[in-house]
Amino acid sequence: MTNSSSPCTVYKNLEPFTYFFYLVFLVGIIGSCFAAWAFLQKNTNHRCVSIYLINLLTADFLLTLALPVKIVVDLGVAPWKMRIFHCQVTACLIYINMYLSIIFLAFISTDRYLQLIRSYKVYRIQEPGFAKMISTVVWLMVLLIMLPNMLIPIKDIKENPNVGCMDFKTKLGENWHLLTNFLCVAIFLNFSAVILIPNCLVIRQLYRNKDNESYSNVKRALINILLVTAGYIICFVPYHAVRIPYTLSQVEVISDCSTRNSLFKAKEATLLLAVSNLCFDPILYYHLSKTFRLKVTETFTSHKEPRTQKEKPRCENDA
Repeated sequence: MTNSSSPCTVYKNLEPFTYFFYLVFLVGIIGSCFAAWAFLQKNTNHRCVSIYLINLLTADFLLTLALPVKIVVDLGVAPWKMRIFHCQVTACLIYINMYLSIIFLAFISTDRYLQLIRSYKVYRIQEPGFAKMISTVVWLMVLLIMLPNMLIPIKDIKENPNVGCMDFKTKLGENWHLLTNFLCVAIFLNFSAVILIPNCLVIRQLYRNKDNESYSNVKRALINILLVTAGYIICFVPYHAVRIPYTLSQVEVISDCSTRNSLFKAKEATLLLAVSNLCFDPILYYHLSKTFRLKVTETFTSHKEPRTQKEKPRCENDA
């Protein structure tokens, strides 16, 4: 019989995951750097750059800072102080990226819906000035939720290879972590509705117009919407199906050791899917941003897309 009082070691056997995280990091950093170069060119017409995509790219750079530290820690070769730094700082950066990505994808989806279904009118969310303002509010809101996890003091515990991030937290830290997780799940549920409902409406409308004379434009718009929807579901839905039960296992509401181990492995696997948005986002930039697409075209071919006539400033219309 096993000793029921023996500690349950959950944070182990992470090496297989690290190779996939490393691959995501390599692909993502290359794509993000190219995207930053494309968006920051001096001759770029910034009035026509999508504000939401640039904010999404900024969030991706936070993730590229965090992933190398997570990889070293999960390989078990990090010094003790780096493990503490990961638990206090870089682990939080991963989640800051995740929820900023979800929110800005929701704004992008709303903008696409208004361009394709309500194209006769320009709404506030499509105006660059309003987009900058609401983006600032989003950053402040997410940081307000996440930063206390970095700033609340931690326990001073003895060095141990089987210690997890929750073991460093004081009672106040545990309570804020629990509150943060439920707030983030609420963000996910609300903004999932903002993403999926308009996208489904657009897909239905575009499918009805599939026999239209402008079929090529309809097909491109349909591909763009399906790309955003599929990427969102693959990256973020599996993780949030696991997050609540995993959080309950962290605070030992779920105390069975085998269940806790299974939930931890499920969390790591679905977190890998969530951070893979780092690889997926450059594909979005290409399909949704005319500025980015022009820079790619200028870089790799001699063909340039013709300029469209001037119109009232708004977030990019690539329909």
